[in-house]
Amino acid sequence: MNDETTAPKVEDEPRLMLALGWSAIAGCIIFALAILVADFVVPDHDWIADTISDLGAGRYEFIVDIGIYAFSGALISIALLSAHVHMGGWGWSLGIVGFALMGLIVFLIGARNEYGDNDSEGVVIHIYLVYGLGLIMALIPWFMSDGARRAGKHYGTILICISVVWTLSAPVFFFLPDWIDGIYERYLGLIAFAFVFTLARLFIKRGRQLMSPDG
Repeated sequence: MNDETTAPKVEDEPRLMLALGWSAIAGCIIFALAILVADFVVPDHDWIADTISDLGAGRYEFIVDIGIYAFSGALISIALLSAHVHMGGWGWSLGIVGFALMGLIVFLIGARNEYGDNDSEGVVIHIYLVYGLGLIMALIPWFMSDGARRAGKHYGTILICISVVWTLSAPVFFFLPDWIDGIYERYLGLIAFAFVFTLARLFIKRGRQLMSPDG
């Protein structure tokens, strides 16, 4: 009897890549639309001064919560894609873990409802979740840049730029006056969206190439 077994064939699944890539983009769009809707629905809201956390408290909190959970799903989708299509190196591996952690953190921020309403019951972890999210967001675009370059030099350059811009921009938020921190938080959100869009585009393009007749 031959005890040797045939190693399973390992290959990328383009349909999965396309589905997860577009779901990541959709998650960002849903989050943005949820914030836009809440800006108009929530009474006495000033989108320049009031943060997204202010929108996430009170009677209409479910609107922002939908967006937060959609964005959490977008981050998880990128984590799954990054694991499915590993571009090599320890930095890419850390990026997979980082995206999974960011997805969990964003989900917890929505689920804990510790924002905008001076909640102080039990252990309030919102600020620690925000710090963790900010730190991970600063590091993993840089970590994943070398792997992304294997799909195109511009991907790596974009990720490094995102890392630098976020690292310089995010700490400023904690020193801003209250009358402007709302719009600045939305600016930070656009940087996070750019990170997701960049990798989603990488995977979608790769999936399309695999599905083409000469891919």
